[in-house]
Amino acid sequence: MSQDILTPLTPQDCLVAVMVAVSASDENIRTAELVKIQSAVNHLPVFAEYDIDRMKIVSQIVFDLFEQEDGLAALFGLVRDNLPERFFETAYALACDVAAADGSLAEPELRLLEEIRYELTIDRLHAAGIERGARARHIS
Repeated sequence: MSQDILTPLTPQDCLVAVMVAVSASDENIRTAELVKIQSAVNHLPVFAEYDIDRMKIVSQIVFDLFEQEDGLAALFGLVRDNLPERFFETAYALACDVAAADGSLAEPELRLLEEIRYELTIDRLHAAGIERGARARHIS
């Protein structure tokens, strides 16, 4: 795994990791998903001070974890340890946006979104609102 994992992940790194994980969950990272991740990092206030060069490092951490048997659990451990609770719904919203970016939701993406809801204790009613917003933004 990358040496940079020795430095703690920033909250922004965690948000990027969740987005990359959703994109990679179906083993097919689509251009629309990458554009959505890049757009979020470039435009959202939470990423205003983010070092964009860390995206490659964080992406590699996610890919490395996905190759391990308990990699998803390790990823959620990293996220919970380094992402303040006030950003949990933000993480879920970004994950939904990435999942919806290509206009279709594959079963692995749906399962990962469900796991994110569980791991970050996203209230079901709040999750439904977040999901509806993502669908509305990506309808074609």
